[in-house]
Amino acid sequence: MNRILACFLAALSVCSGPYALAKDAEPQEGIKVGKVSPLAKLVPQQKIESQALQQYEGLKTQAKNRGVLVPDNDPEVARLRRIAQKLIPHTKRWSERASAWQWEVNLIASNQVNAFCMPGGKIAFFSGILKTLKLTDDEVAIVMGHEMAHALREHGRERMAKGLGLQALVLAGSAYFKLNDGGRHLAGKGAELVMLKFSRGDETEADLAGLDIAARAGFDPRAGIALWQKMGIINKHAPPQWLSTHPAGENRIAEMRKHLPDVMPLFAKTKGAEVQQLGPYKSNVSVLAPIQ
Repeated sequence: MNRILACFLAALSVCSGPYALAKDAEPQEGIKVGKVSPLAKLVPQQKIESQALQQYEGLKTQAKNRGVLVPDNDPEVARLRRIAQKLIPHTKRWSERASAWQWEVNLIASNQVNAFCMPGGKIAFFSGILKTLKLTDDEVAIVMGHEMAHALREHGRERMAKGLGLQALVLAGSAYFKLNDGGRHLAGKGAELVMLKFSRGDETEADLAGLDIAARAGFDPRAGIALWQKMGIINKHAPPQWLSTHPAGENRIAEMRKHLPDVMPLFAKTKGAEVQQLGPYKSNVSVLAPIQ
């Protein structure tokens, strides 16, 4: 336990904010690729990818047994896999391991407004996110790119390491200050809040990396703004940002707008045009104004 605590504190001391940008000798086109957190190295990569594969296969088996694993010949499954095939070639920039991953995309019939990508490239969408948000192809690409980015940037591996480190901190602090059960409980709740903060940083990095991946694949990155405008419509009673694992929708939109100048040239290049020649992004919901 002392070794874990020492490694955790040493790794934490070299991190500067939610994600640290690499100091490249040459400027990068698009969103800059940040260095993966040193904390992730505390958990073996093969271990977490193996666990993720087991969980994914288990999820597929359960879904199939319950009759909610959407078959391969379904048009929505075909759409998701077509979009994924366009995105996958642009993932290598964010992780060298992506080339060796056995990417897979499946759709589960559920009202959940959710999607995920596990380490190793195992992706699942829930039909609720497609139907409730009426996602266009561009918006699906934004969601998928975001979820891919979580796996590519090893956020799951990093969270496992942070969990071990925070657990060690709580135990060490409890022993040093001789905390009773109530004190240990409060320390544990404090550790949970720290984990939420870390997770929001991961979400921000995944948003930006996802925009970059989608834009290079020929999907309009402005769809990310429309996506979160739609989320705002259906999620009127979201928890305050400081108690959520996700940044508030308005903050996400502002961050995306700030980085559009970085990714719009990538998208324009796929269309053989200049950015100023592109028309506004128009979603499929009439209440949303076109996005310049």
